[in-house]
Amino acid sequence: MNFTELAVGPCRQIQEAIQAFLLPGTVSECCRYGNGHINDTFCLTMDTENNRQRFILQRINTHVFQDPKGLMRNISGVTQFLRREILAKGGDPDRETLTLIPAKSGDCCYCDSAGFWWRIYRFIEDASTYDVVRRPEDFYQSARAFGHFQRLLAGYPVAELMETIPDFHNTPVRFQTFLQAVQKDPCGRAGQVQEEIRFVLERECDIPVIMDLLNNGRMPRRVTHNDTKLNNIMLDDATGKALCVIDLDTIMPGASVFDYGDSIRFGANTGEEDEQDLSKVSLSLELFKTYTKGFLDGCEGSLTDLELTMLPMGAKLMTLECGMRFLTDYLQGDTYFRTHREGQNLDRCRSQFALVADMEKKWDQMHQMVADIAAAFH
Repeated sequence: MNFTELAVGPCRQIQEAIQAFLLPGTVSECCRYGNGHINDTFCLTMDTENNRQRFILQRINTHVFQDPKGLMRNISGVTQFLRREILAKGGDPDRETLTLIPAKSGDCCYCDSAGFWWRIYRFIEDASTYDVVRRPEDFYQSARAFGHFQRLLAGYPVAELMETIPDFHNTPVRFQTFLQAVQKDPCGRAGQVQEEIRFVLERECDIPVIMDLLNNGRMPRRVTHNDTKLNNIMLDDATGKALCVIDLDTIMPGASVFDYGDSIRFGANTGEEDEQDLSKVSLSLELFKTYTKGFLDGCEGSLTDLELTMLPMGAKLMTLECGMRFLTDYLQGDTYFRTHREGQNLDRCRSQFALVADMEKKWDQMHQMVADIAAAFH
């Protein structure tokens, strides 16, 4: 058996975890898989007399997700609901949503003798993920997949979901954390970033807009993914079509416009996230239009009129919030986001703020595009 040593613990813990789940056959290979930074992920190959099957084995990062059982209740509930919805629409739930392998105890996860928490998913064959957009169609397909995800889960009992990371996209809370970092200035950096601090303060009135709509019931709380990057969509190798939404750890109650907005922030920026030449940073209206078409196509009319109206604000607020978080981390000494060079968080912040400023210049065009696309789907 080819068995890769787990960097954070002995091999016997992997073996203990594997033995705790209802898996067919015997292990022939277990090796590290993917490039995720949060959980430890392995590709597990099981051999039986007649075939070979692959699975994804993950050790959950309990520093980030401090309630792993609650996290797994979220994922189990959502994936079971998705399976029923996909079957009802004539789809293939084994390929169109994640499938958890149960533990022998009947639970959907397992805590080993060292206190590590594990889960196993069925491996989805003949499908791939991509870190960058190869062609506009990929961006459209990711948009359609996240929109379809919203559509399928429109009837899910949102109140049953726990917040795996409390206040993750609570922009007013993020703003208060930012203000505290400015006031305390633990690293003496605030004096160097007065322009960036002023940029946030000048947009203070925008910060509570979406959360206020959620809290007063004008906008529905929905099942939201909260990490809507291209690489969290599996594309079918044969057709190039979006197949399955993955990485469900941040499934929480939230605003649909935030899922939409985070994709725009990440995918429709003409510059890099840590771009130092801010002249390269702008909102690609073509990519904005492409994503909006895909998202609304996938939603199939499930969004309210107010949600449609607030899509541009979702994009602006997610970009502002992200820039604010980068700036907060810079002020606090770069303790949260991983950096590879000095000043990277400040560059990330400036890039996000440059994108916000460009959105503001194109605000009327963004709203008109959304309105035109929404009208075409009615």
